[in-house]
Amino acid sequence: MLTADTITAIAEELAAAERARGVIPRITARYPEATVEDSYAIQNVWRDKNIAAGRRVVGRKIGLTSRAMQAATGITEPDYGVMFDDTVWDSGALIPFDAYSNVRIEVELAFVLRAPLEGPRCTVFDVLRATDHVTPALEILDSRIELEGRTIVDTIADNAAYGGVVLGGTPTAPGDVDLRWVSALLYRNETIEETGVAAGVLNHPATGVAWLAQKLHQHGARIEAGETVLAGSFTRPVWVSRGDSVLCDYGPLGVISCRFV
Repeated sequence: MLTADTITAIAEELAAAERARGVIPRITARYPEATVEDSYAIQNVWRDKNIAAGRRVVGRKIGLTSRAMQAATGITEPDYGVMFDDTVWDSGALIPFDAYSNVRIEVELAFVLRAPLEGPRCTVFDVLRATDHVTPALEILDSRIELEGRTIVDTIADNAAYGGVVLGGTPTAPGDVDLRWVSALLYRNETIEETGVAAGVLNHPATGVAWLAQKLHQHGARIEAGETVLAGSFTRPVWVSRGDSVLCDYGPLGVISCRFV
């Protein structure tokens, strides 16, 4: 495992890269002995530095929730990161392209909690009971670490590649729809790029939220009431360039749009 000084130094590199909208060399290229535990330690130091600087955590993101993505990356469980208050956009937003590096979009559902979630045996039913509403969401993927050759260790340390989120559509009570069957059509510049069904997220999008509650419990933490949790993508990432318009049609759950300027 990496030393505490090395973990802090990498976290500071990542913070500097975020400020400069740049990328740093892969952690695993420089420290091949780095573990998943190291990567979460780096992420936690980076998170705490941001909180100390005045940013506020408003939620969590879960990634690598589809079997296809897990197989492609050689992992057996998802990963997670944090969402800050200044990374949330409303549907219709004009989003500055230069605020991110290697911009990609993923299609997700966001769970907004009215009660905290914790415990080693949190279930899908616990998640649904604790959820105030579910809303369509587009995750903006960002990279503060070079993409080529990166591993799960690099991705987790990089706050699970989270950059921002666009929320919109029609907020829906979790009992009003079978969330497994929520589907979406993702368009870029009026051309359809991806389609997906939410069951692709571990058979039910709430499964990832339950997994996260269990994982955080191991570290004495929980998902708090009022937090928003991105449950994981049910499409592949779609690359975005400056000037691109993005629209995602969730059918009965409404539409999200944004443009990168």
